[in-house]
Amino acid sequence: MGFRNLCGAAVFAHVCGFRYRESSVRDMHKRDIAAPVLDERAYERLVQSVVDYAIFMLDPQGRVATWNPGAHRIKGYSSEEIIGEHFSRFYTEKDVEAGLPRRALSAARETGQFAAEGWRVRKDGSRFWASVVIDAIRGSGGELLGFAKVTRDLTERREAQLKLQRSQQQLFQAQKMEAVGQLTGGLAHDLNNLLTGISGSLELLRTRASQGRINELDRYITAALGATASAASLTHRLLAFSRRQALAPKPTDANRLVSGMEELVRRTVGPAISVEAVLARGLWRCFCDRNELENAVLNLCINARDAMPEGGILTIATANIVVDEASAGGSDMPGGEYVAVYVTDTGVGMPPEILARAFDPFFTTKPVGKGTGLGLSMIYGFAKQSNGQVRICSEVGKGTTVKLYLPRHAGEVPEDVDDDGRPALPNDGAGETVLVVDDEPTVRMLIHDVLEELGYRTIEAADAASALKVLESDIGIDLLITDIGLPGGMNGIQMAEAVRERRPDQKILFITGFAETAAAGDRHIEPGTHLLKKPFAVENLASRVRAIIVGR
Repeated sequence: MGFRNLCGAAVFAHVCGFRYRESSVRDMHKRDIAAPVLDERAYERLVQSVVDYAIFMLDPQGRVATWNPGAHRIKGYSSEEIIGEHFSRFYTEKDVEAGLPRRALSAARETGQFAAEGWRVRKDGSRFWASVVIDAIRGSGGELLGFAKVTRDLTERREAQLKLQRSQQQLFQAQKMEAVGQLTGGLAHDLNNLLTGISGSLELLRTRASQGRINELDRYITAALGATASAASLTHRLLAFSRRQALAPKPTDANRLVSGMEELVRRTVGPAISVEAVLARGLWRCFCDRNELENAVLNLCINARDAMPEGGILTIATANIVVDEASAGGSDMPGGEYVAVYVTDTGVGMPPEILARAFDPFFTTKPVGKGTGLGLSMIYGFAKQSNGQVRICSEVGKGTTVKLYLPRHAGEVPEDVDDDGRPALPNDGAGETVLVVDDEPTVRMLIHDVLEELGYRTIEAADAASALKVLESDIGIDLLITDIGLPGGMNGIQMAEAVRERRPDQKILFITGFAETAAAGDRHIEPGTHLLKKPFAVENLASRVRAIIVGR
């Protein structure tokens, strides 16, 4: 069987969609060579009739031995121009320099076939996107006779795919911008209302003070503080949704937390709603930020109350849950052990179209002024940032269940200490030295004034470099208070790590408006340090500073 005939068999096999094997050549060689399927003229007619594929043969060195009309149409060369030339002529200069033609023949020689897609060059210098298959052709004794090469022009298909991808990207960008617009619009509306309350109260405060009407000052101070607290709550929920809040996770007893909240929940939902707590025996400890879990449960209870305007039953339940690896993918959470907290109501429920948007920021079905639409999105962000998950099941007319899954605490459980049972500490200092690091002058001024008034000695620094100069001196620093986000290339966490090398027992209190810890590769505050979230009340700052200094 000749080279052309063997190559024809390989081409026929490729075009018809089955894999060419040397054994099939030997089998055909044993048959009558005059049979129509083996007739060399039949192969010639087959190859010459194909115009959508460039089908040609290469000798063992890669020189073109045959050329079909499809090759002429796709590549632009006539058979007289190309036969005897090396097939590397069809590759781009960059691919030739990289040795791609040589590697393609080597792969076909060693494995029997080489297949790839890439740019190829026509006679006129234009490029086209090609699908290429090179089959090694061997004789009955295993000797390499040459190669059968099939090329298809996929430029139009590739351009169509790229166009589709661009359209999808444009659609995604449009959807993203719509979501951003909704987010910023809702945020601007709520913050502008709160800023109006704060600025208006301060202006009236100044006016009344200048008029000597000091008996009315308390009213405006209360209004400004209330608006500030609402703004802080709003930004807190936004950060939770975006998973950039600073968390201080620790082993948490969800049963104890729910029991401690039960009376607060009853007062919040009112007498028309019956509150039931179904707490699992032997509940594991979960690993999460206790305050955030409490906020999440309270938010879910408020949502449940609003879903039961005529009254009903609110159930808070806990359970141990094991997610096996088989079902983990469908649950969008890693396999493992979790503590589940369920909040169930017998309210109006949600239709599917509302349920699908439940976690969207600023999406709410409540009347204007009755909700920000950030409650569920905040819970979702908290769960995901805690390496957990949240799920909603709801049916119109039958109620809703929100399932919050938090990872089980691994390791020993430290003995619980109830913060509420601790005796109150005096906030006044005794001349201790506190280093305050924050790039915002107003924040430094406020902390300085508060601590100085309480009897502490304060040193101020605007960045990590200035603070490190103080810490590298012999000055005794009883407490370092630092913002996490600092200018100059070193954030607060990085500075704390540098400080610990020189002063391993240095007490540190981080203050932050959001979790800049992401820049340091960790969204959790390290054990042994403390965290106070901005904005904070003066009383909270004073009590935290005193507690840390005296080792509580």
